[in-house]
Amino acid sequence: MTARFRARCVAFLGALGIAMAATGAEPVETDTHRFEEVADGVFLARTKAPLFNSNSLVIVNAEDVLVVDSHITPRMGRELIASIGEITSKPITTLVNTHFHYDHAHGNQAFGPDVAIIGHEYTRMKMAGDPLAEGTFQRGKVGDERQLAGLQEQLAASSDAEERAALEARIGWVTKRIEATAEIAPVPPDVTLNERMTLFRGDREIQLHFLGRAHTAGDVSVYLPREKLLYSGDMMFAGISWLGDGYVNEWPETLERAKALDFELVVPGHGPPFSDRSRIDLVQAYYRDLWSGVAALHAQGVDAASAAATVDLTHHRALGVEQVGAATLAVERIYAVLEGAE
Repeated sequence: MTARFRARCVAFLGALGIAMAATGAEPVETDTHRFEEVADGVFLARTKAPLFNSNSLVIVNAEDVLVVDSHITPRMGRELIASIGEITSKPITTLVNTHFHYDHAHGNQAFGPDVAIIGHEYTRMKMAGDPLAEGTFQRGKVGDERQLAGLQEQLAASSDAEERAALEARIGWVTKRIEATAEIAPVPPDVTLNERMTLFRGDREIQLHFLGRAHTAGDVSVYLPREKLLYSGDMMFAGISWLGDGYVNEWPETLERAKALDFELVVPGHGPPFSDRSRIDLVQAYYRDLWSGVAALHAQGVDAASAAATVDLTHHRALGVEQVGAATLAVERIYAVLEGAE
């Protein structure tokens, strides 16, 4: 995921002003995290660090805790675990990975061998292979290094005391991220599912669903039927997801299957929850038009970079698309799928 895409998502979701249908309880803040109760005993956990990271869902059951997504590094995983200890004394017994991307799963090692890690078969395959060679991870690592170099250049050129203080603080955060990244020793799921798994914890039913290929080939959504809540990972946003490992041609149908579940609140893998189901329709339409537009350019022999610059999706202004063109990585991925890539 590129820094530009991250910034666009944050700005777009912020502009939407999406309201969260929570329990009415005040958020709980620890030194490192903010916990917002989105259903009884169910918390959206977000780091307070001003750095790119995934959301996590924390489900406090009668006797234990289930966590969904482990954050981007072992350090942030440990911070999450410590923060959970401030809202409950119940033990964490289970971790679910929604997919293999580094920002959701590279905190796994912090949870230790006594915590069962559940994921899709594809997620295990990717994480048991060479996840540190994956393009998503490598781009994030290079992005942090470039950001640090850029900040250091700005600091060297600045004489304003307030600006220098802000730059030094940012340099400190990014330096910590780079140090934490060096510690990563990926831990794959040790329990897998292919299509569906249901967990019963006390009186709580927790369903895990693979609804089809979308953001990756192994996206798992966590559905709480009594609470009518869906934690979608990066498979479903109120806006456009990152498409660099995706299956844009299959994604709309995957979202259609998701819509068949009886949910009232979606908690995505990044950004705030949303309850407006019409947002899903808008995203489906965008993916269909992106696929058909890029496929037509591919059939004409247009190279991927030119296709990315010229495909016109500006009729999707409701999703914040205001300029002609699409993300180059997204178009390159579509070209790869058209040419037979898995």
